[in-house]
Amino acid sequence: MLMQCLALAALAFPAAAAPDERQLGKAAGYPIGKPASWFYDESVRVGSFSNLDRLLPHYTLQKAASPLPLPKAAGEPKFEYQFENQTHTLDDFLARQRITGLLLIKDGEILLERYQYDRTPAHRFVSHSMAKSLVSIAVGMALAEGKIASLDDAVSKYAPKLAGSPYGETSIRNVLRMSSGVPFNEVYDGKDDLTRFSILRRSRGSIAALRSFGGREVEQGTRFHYASSETVVLAVLLRAVTGTTLSEYLTGRLWQPMGAEADASWTVDKGGYEVGYCCFNATLRDYARFGMLLANDGALDGRQIIPAAWVRAATTPPAKQFEPGHTNGLYGYGYQTWIILSGKERQFMLRGLRGQGVFVDPKSKVVMVHTAAGDVGEQGIGERVALWFGIVKSLAK
Repeated sequence: MLMQCLALAALAFPAAAAPDERQLGKAAGYPIGKPASWFYDESVRVGSFSNLDRLLPHYTLQKAASPLPLPKAAGEPKFEYQFENQTHTLDDFLARQRITGLLLIKDGEILLERYQYDRTPAHRFVSHSMAKSLVSIAVGMALAEGKIASLDDAVSKYAPKLAGSPYGETSIRNVLRMSSGVPFNEVYDGKDDLTRFSILRRSRGSIAALRSFGGREVEQGTRFHYASSETVVLAVLLRAVTGTTLSEYLTGRLWQPMGAEADASWTVDKGGYEVGYCCFNATLRDYARFGMLLANDGALDGRQIIPAAWVRAATTPPAKQFEPGHTNGLYGYGYQTWIILSGKERQFMLRGLRGQGVFVDPKSKVVMVHTAAGDVGEQGIGERVALWFGIVKSLAK
């Protein structure tokens, strides 16, 4: 009887409408797009961003045999945050941002979990550039296993197919922190270098696409310059040193050991390389498990899954030019991971285009995951960070 009453109450008080439902395809049931339209056409964005592995070729990372339990808190806490000189609530945030899923976890307990646009916990949401941090973790594991001797080695030492190219002659360390010095224009307008690079990868594969970029505009290591091509360099490197796909390499070393409850997927190019800079797909709860692992410096229940020193190095600016305010944005950069604060408590985020994010605070063991169907511009990042600061302030008490 109690459950029936709760169900009736839910019908009597339906959830508030999410922003821009009509533009995002509500009337058509949030359809899935086509390989040529899924990224740019907003009318299929929600459906495509949560079903990308139904559209594109991919590898699968199989779930754990015994998933890590994620108990839920008895009640959802209330949060407030300051943004544009006003106080807002979580409901205000969801009413303003195109969030498809939002999950907050602390010390392994889910404090809140919300979905919009008819999405559910079973959906796998696209990472966009959050995938870059997964590639970094794989590099750290390969280094610890002796498959890579030194981060100061040139990539071509391990991937000879890139020998003689600027990317191949860049050190692994400088590729990790996006400082190859190779010019690369990435503005997501369908006409930039990323578009040209993606077309080449689809038609000729990653090696040919990487070799099409010649010369440096500055000396490697001297300047941060965000370029998704550099993550592809790392994906090529990892295939060479591990002899297997990124997906297979991480399945038994990361995805299953951390207790993933669902399979994940990673789209691949013509040559069978994972996209690397994009297009990993996982449930919100499994993104949260990954965030928890990072919050604990790679450890889970006394087991060191990711080398602790690597997690700390990847989430700390390696030099002044990579600190917040010195990159080409407000946030600093480590090894394929964004730094939120520097000189205070360490906080960092996995950050993906159109509003994807995993925020991590190692001190308080708070992790916030959100997926979204936003625009290319970063208009919403300020409010997302403001919400994060409000949450950490509240839970750190």
